Amino acid sequence: MKKSNYLLRMVMLAMFVALGVVISPILRIEGMCPMAHLINITCAVFMGPAYAFLCAVLIGIIRMIVMGIPPLALTGAIFGAALSGIFYKLSKGKIIAAVLGEVFGTGVIGAIVSYPVMTYLWGKEGLTWFFYVPSFICGTLIGGSIAYLLLRTLKAAGVLSKIQNSLKDIDSSKEKVA
Repeated sequence: MKKSNYLLRMVMLAMFVALGVVISPILRIEGMCPMAHLINITCAVFMGPAYAFLCAVLIGIIRMIVMGIPPLALTGAIFGAALSGIFYKLSKGKIIAAVLGEVFGTGVIGAIVSYPVMTYLWGKEGLTWFFYVPSFICGTLIGGSIAYLLLRTLKAAGVLSKIQNSLKDIDSSKEKVA
């Protein structure tokens, strides 16, 4: 029988979303939001790709509604968040893989997807398919570097694995009986 840590995961997700909304204006210019990438990578490493994707979607929607941010809040976050978690899992826990997933997912895929969204849905003129690539890559490199340093520090202190383990479901049949 497994003991679910669902509530703890929901609280952690809510904290990531709240933190992401609050710190996202730091260093933000259109097409570049480094603090969002910090949140994406950290959430992906702590909780996995599905939660990182959900976190990016929720932050993007809130930022669009409350702050009037264009759809770049979504296109510039969701692909990187998901790939960050996927790359982290595939690499069996390498933090640099999570950062590279964010850089590729946001800097390349998200930037290219942003062109039709901003042109046809938002009505912005004068864009090309690769218009957002330089700013998205710069933003992911800044946020990714901060996330890398944060996560490496947590790992060196032995805290990262404790956080990750506390968010997993616990198999109660393997618990020790005193």
